[in-house]
Parts: sequence; structure tokens; C-alpha cells
Amino acid sequence: MKKELIIESNPTKVEIALLEDSRLVEIHSQKTKANFSVGDIFLGRIKKTMPGLNAAFVDIGHRKDAFLHYTDLGPPLRSLLKYTDDSMKGHKADHRLDNFEMQPEIVKTGKIDKVLRKRQPILVQILKEPISTKGPRLTCELTLPGRYLVLTPFQDVVAVSKKIANADERKRLQVLIESIKPKKFGIIVRTAAEGKKVADLHDEISSLFAKWESIQAQLKVNQEPVKLLSELDKPTSILRDMLTDSFNKVVVDDKELFNNVKNFMSKVAPEQAGIVSLHRSKRPIFETYGISKQIKSSFGKTATMPSGAYLVIESTEAMHVIDVNSGPKMQKQDQETVALKVNMEAAGEIARQMRLRDIGGIIIIDFIDMRKSDHRAMLLKQMKITMKKDRAQHTILPLSKFGLMQITRQRERPEVTITTAEKCSACGGSGQVNPTILVTDEIIRDIEYIFSSRPGTKLSLHVHPYIEAFFKKGFPSMQHKMFMKRNKWIKIIPDYSYNLAQYIFYDGNGDEIRLN
Repeated sequence: MKKELIIESNPTKVEIALLEDSRLVEIHSQKTKANFSVGDIFLGRIKKTMPGLNAAFVDIGHRKDAFLHYTDLGPPLRSLLKYTDDSMKGHKADHRLDNFEMQPEIVKTGKIDKVLRKRQPILVQILKEPISTKGPRLTCELTLPGRYLVLTPFQDVVAVSKKIANADERKRLQVLIESIKPKKFGIIVRTAAEGKKVADLHDEISSLFAKWESIQAQLKVNQEPVKLLSELDKPTSILRDMLTDSFNKVVVDDKELFNNVKNFMSKVAPEQAGIVSLHRSKRPIFETYGISKQIKSSFGKTATMPSGAYLVIESTEAMHVIDVNSGPKMQKQDQETVALKVNMEAAGEIARQMRLRDIGGIIIIDFIDMRKSDHRAMLLKQMKITMKKDRAQHTILPLSKFGLMQITRQRERPEVTITTAEKCSACGGSGQVNPTILVTDEIIRDIEYIFSSRPGTKLSLHVHPYIEAFFKKGFPSMQHKMFMKRNKWIKIIPDYSYNLAQYIFYDGNGDEIRLN
């Protein structure tokens, strides 16, 4: 499978598109001035405890208090609190845990007000971004992720990814990590560690341990609330978590971001640093790789599949409902055969849609009814296969007697919603436009006005490709005639997103020239 990561940057945000065999499967967005992201570690302060919810609200400097449930405290909570308190008071000079006295673990069925108190400082990590009206969700089970390993303080265990199937390799990694990990720290071995040498794993442990040292050093000098560790920016964090040998291309359209990604790849996977390239074309990167078109076709209430069958996707606060429709195919073949074909195709598209929109919570799917039990079993198997690529934790239940399938999927960030319906830019929703036959006359009049009011301006004109063709056809073309009249060349750039009557002028600095 060919994997490509396409990164588009602008002054306000960075958008990242993941393509598998040229099909858009994930899209991520990060504001350039975001206060935090999943994985950031904060020194917070308990604002209040809520025994009824068995949770606490924590001040981490965000406008909405963050939510910390008892189940996210983790068994070694008392050790974490003691370590934090000792470090802030200067009683703990060393970041190591070799001589640190571990405290009794908390029980799973305990109460929040028995273990936490108001205004208490606490080390927390962002578990989920704010969703809807809710603030961010926190956890006290801290994790410091790397490409091959995840370091977990106060949890003296080694866990190997279940996706590493080879028993000998699992044993090798277990024994190896046990011998090199710091005392009283846990290690989660990621799938990417399979087959890696001791030196690679040791270097990563040292790098992660240095991050823990940095956190401990900041505890001595900072007062809550304060951010102690920032997660990598979105592009590099996605690469860290997903980078495999199947990645073929990473393309970035911003030079600074390109250098960051290139440096990151040179450190973690020098052999793959060559797949990172800088997009130099003036055509927008998402248009070049067909992503803009895929976004328009993939979002919205309906999603059409290659066969002509389609999905209808409805979302509420509590759940998401997906209805599978066969379109015109159902009447042409045997109903049971068509139902199986459409449902099997729909399983792949539904898995893609869940990743693409980052749909989480409860998902109810109304497949086309199938009478045969072996067909229903085949559909369940296909759904599990297509969902294997999904990194979010999920559970798939068999079809119910009503033909409904229920899926629960972990939600870590707000659902990706993109409005694909567009207000007509030509008429502004009125339904009427000026005669299109006159648009070229308007453009020429505007050009004359710009050159008379701004004599030294370098001018570029962005128009629909049909209008571009009108100005460039023949010899001498309209473009050449304007050059001979003014002795100034006007660059004409086609843009498929424009309507026939739409055009915009830009000066030599790339700034839009607004005409009253």
C-alpha cells in the first residue's frame, strides 16, 4: 500500500492529509497558535472535586477547566503526587526513581474526594481535546511517547504491542527492555520496534528519560498552572506514530515546516529522510494532489461509492447513524447477491469515513438486509478487516436481528466537520448574476483602472479556466494586445474553484487588490 502525507500550511493553521493508494483516509488540522494538544503535560491545580461525578475539575490555564475522572487517575497516583510535591519543595533533587519510595496504589472503586483535595498541585496530561461544550479531558497516567517505545513513570512493567505476532521477537524485546530500562519506569514497546537493534532502543529510552528530567527540573521553579512539556507539532507527531516502510512520500508547502519535518526524519529514520520534499508549484498543494476534490466529495450528508451505492450519515450529540443504500443497482440482480456486494463495499467506505471524520462514540449502521447467516458472518469479518488500519480503539458487534451493526470508537478530538455546500459566489444566494458575456469587458475596465491608479504595479489575474482561455487564444491574443497597449505583462492564472464571473487581481507581493 502506498502512503503519502501531504501538508498544507497557512498563517492560521496547518492541515495534514493522509493518503492511502491516493485515497484520502485522514485529515488533521492544527491552529498555529493552539494552546495545547493531546499529549501535552501540565502542572495543574485542583479547582474543585465533584463526588457525584467522581471527578475533579483542574485549572491548567485554559478558559474552561479540564476534566479529570477517577478512572483516569491511575493506580500510582499517590506516588505521582508525592513526587510532584517533593520536587516543588526542593526535597527531590534527582529525577531518577531508584531511591524514591513508592506509595500504596489507589483502588479502582475509590472516591475522588478521598485522594485529591482542593487547590492541590497535580501533574496531568491532555487525554482528549475540548469537544463541544466540554473542556479538555486529563489523565494522571503520564506517557512519554517515542517512535519505538513509550516511557511510563511509576509503572514498573514492560508491555509489548500485540501487533508483533512473532513469539521469539516478543520475547527478545521483553528481555532486552527489562535489562536497559530505568528502575521504577514502565515501557510500552510499539509495533515499530520489531527487529530494531539494541542501540536504537537504548538511544530512544535515553531521549525519553531526558524529557522526564526536564519536567522534574521545571517543577522546582514553576507554579501551577503551567505547561511543562509540549507534544510535537501535528505533522511530526503523526509521522512518529504512523511512520512505516510503506510511507512513500511526505510533501510540505512551507519551507520552515519542511525543515522541521526533514530534521525529524533525519533523526528517527535517516534511511527515509529522502521521501520528504518541498512543494514548489504555485498551484495549491491540496489541488495538486486532488485532496480538495476528495474533501468535497467525502464530507456532507451523503457519501457515494464507486458502484453507485451510497451512505447517508447523520450525527447527534449521543450517537452517529449510517444508512447503507444500494442506489440503482438493486433492481438489476438477485437481491441477496446485490445486498452482500453493496454491504461489503460499504464496510470499507464506512471504515474510511470514520477515520476521515474522526467519528467517535456509538455508531449504528443500518446495512441492507441479508437473510443468509454466512453472508452476515462475511460482513462482520470484512468490517473487522477494514477497521484494522484504524488506530483508535474500537469494538465491533455482530449484526442484530434487526440488521443493525453497533460500533464503539474512541474519540480523542472533535469530529471533523467540513461544510461542502457552497453559497453561490456569483449571485450571493439571490439566483441572479450580471450577464456573463460582459465579464471580460468588466475585467478589461478594471485592468485599465488599476494601471491608471497604480502605474508601477505588477499584476496577476486569477480567473476561471474558460476566461483564461479567452484571454490567451489566438495571436495576437487579448493578453498580448493589453501588453502592447500598456507595455506591461499581465500574468493570467486559471483556478478551477472560481465560477465563470469570478476574478481576483493580485499585486507583485501576492496581496489581493480590492476594487470598490
